[in-house]
Amino acid sequence: MSDSNGCEDEPHRTVRNVVFVVLDTARAKSVDAKLMPTLTDLAEAGTAFENAFATAPWTLPSHASIFTGTYPSEHGTHGGHTYLDGDLRTLPEAFADAGFETVGVSNNTWITEEFGFDRGFDDLRKGWQYIQSDADMGAVVRGENLREKLTATRNRLFDGNPLVNAANVLYSEFVQPSGDDGADRASDWVADWLGSRDGEQPFFLFCNFIEPHVEYDPPREYAKRFLPDDASYEDATAIRQDPRAYDCEEYDLSDHEFAMLRGLYRAELAYVDHQLGRLRTALENAGEWEDTLFVVCGDHGEHIGEHGFFGHQYNLYDTVLNVPLVFCGGPFTDGGRRHDLVQLLDLPATLLETAGVDDPALREQWSSQSLHPVSSDDTRDAIYAEYVAPQPSIDRLETRFGEVPECVQAFDRRLRTVRTAEYKYVRGDDGFERLHHVRTDPLERTDISDGEPQRVQALRRRLAGRFEPLEAAGASAAGASADADVEMQAGTKERLADLGYL
Repeated sequence: MSDSNGCEDEPHRTVRNVVFVVLDTARAKSVDAKLMPTLTDLAEAGTAFENAFATAPWTLPSHASIFTGTYPSEHGTHGGHTYLDGDLRTLPEAFADAGFETVGVSNNTWITEEFGFDRGFDDLRKGWQYIQSDADMGAVVRGENLREKLTATRNRLFDGNPLVNAANVLYSEFVQPSGDDGADRASDWVADWLGSRDGEQPFFLFCNFIEPHVEYDPPREYAKRFLPDDASYEDATAIRQDPRAYDCEEYDLSDHEFAMLRGLYRAELAYVDHQLGRLRTALENAGEWEDTLFVVCGDHGEHIGEHGFFGHQYNLYDTVLNVPLVFCGGPFTDGGRRHDLVQLLDLPATLLETAGVDDPALREQWSSQSLHPVSSDDTRDAIYAEYVAPQPSIDRLETRFGEVPECVQAFDRRLRTVRTAEYKYVRGDDGFERLHHVRTDPLERTDISDGEPQRVQALRRRLAGRFEPLEAAGASAAGASADADVEMQAGTKERLADLGYL
C-alpha cells in the first residue's frame, strides 16, 4: 500500500494512474503562493522544477513536443505545418497500448482531433462544447455585436447537426459561467467520469485549461483581488486585447493599461488554480489520489508588456519559455524544489518511467530524459528551444493590417536558442543573434554578444550540433505530409483568430 499519493518504500516506486494538467499560457514568473495556493500545496507535497522550459513559445509546437518527446525540428508541427505527423508515436498511444484508459479534455482549439492530437485517446473532449461535435460554433458567441452573432449563426448552424450546434450555442451564450472558457465544465466532467468508472483499469488523464490565454476575462470576484487599487473591473475588461494589432502598431497600451492586464492575467491563474483544487478533490472522492501522479505545467509563457511585446509570438525570451512544472505523488513526494535545467519534452520519459511503462517505439524517437528521482538519465547542462515559423505569418499580418512596421517584418525568421544556467544565446536564420548572461541579467535586457566573441562561437556551434542533425529528418517528415496539412473548418479559424493565432 502507498502511504501518500503513491509513495512506497521502494526507491524506484511507480504509480497506478497519471493525471497531467496543462495551464495554457502560464508563465513561471507570475506564480506565487498568494496567487496559486493549490499549486503551491502540490509543490510543497511533491517536487517543483524552478527551471523548466518549453521547447517553443506557443501551444501547437509545445504540445507536440510534450506528446512526442521531440523538438519542433523533429516533429515538424508549427506555424508552417499545423498537423501532428501520423508517423510519430505519442504519449497517449504508449499509455493506451500499456492497458491504460486514456481520456482528455482540451479547451484549446489546437489540441483536438482536427490537428491530430486525438491519437491514443479513448476520448478527447472539447471543453467548450456542451455536446461533442466536429462543428465549432464558438464564433457565434464571440461576435462583438448582434449582427456578427446572427451572421455567424447563419453560417455555422447547418455545418453538421443543426440541433447539436444549436445546443452548443445556447450553452455558450446562456449557461457557461461568466469568465470561464471551459475549465469549470471540464472539472465537472472529470469528477463525473471518475465517479462513474469501475476503477479496475489504470488511467491517463490529460486536461488543458485555457483561461490564462488572451482574452483575459476572469470572473469578476477573482479580478477584484488582483487589479491595481485605482482600477475597476469595467475599465480593465474594456482594454483592447489584440496582440497582433498591438505588434503592428495599430494601437498602443499605456503602462497603467498593461498593469491592469497583468492583474486580469493573474486573476485567470488564480481561477485555474481553483480548478486544480477541484480535480484533486475529485480524485480524493474517487479513492484514486493516493495512487496517482499529479503533474501540472504551463505549455508556454506570456508577454504582457515585457520587452515591448504582448502575447507569445516572434521571440524566445524566458518570459515565454520558463513555465511552472510540479509533480505530486509517487517518487516525487517531498522532493522539494529542484533547480536543474529541464524541458517539457522530458515529460514522456518521466511519466512512463513513473508509471512503470516502457514503450520502445516512443523511446526510439524521443529526445526526452526522465526526471524520475532515481532515473539513470543524465541531467541537462543546457536546454534548447525553437520558433520555427511565425504564427501568424507576416503575409497574414499584411493581409489583415496592410503594410506592417519594419520591426515586425524582421520577425519573418526562424529563431533558436541554447540556454545554460549562466548564458543564453539566441540566433535567427537571418543572422540575428543575442547573448545574455542570465545569471546576472535574468530579464535579458543587455546583449553582450559583441564583447564575448569566443562564447558566442562556442554556443553557436552547440546550437548547430543540436539542431542540424534534426533538420533533414524534420524537412523530410514535413515534406512527406505537406499535402495532408489541415484545411481548417471556419469555426476553428475563428476560434484561433480570437486567440491571436490567425
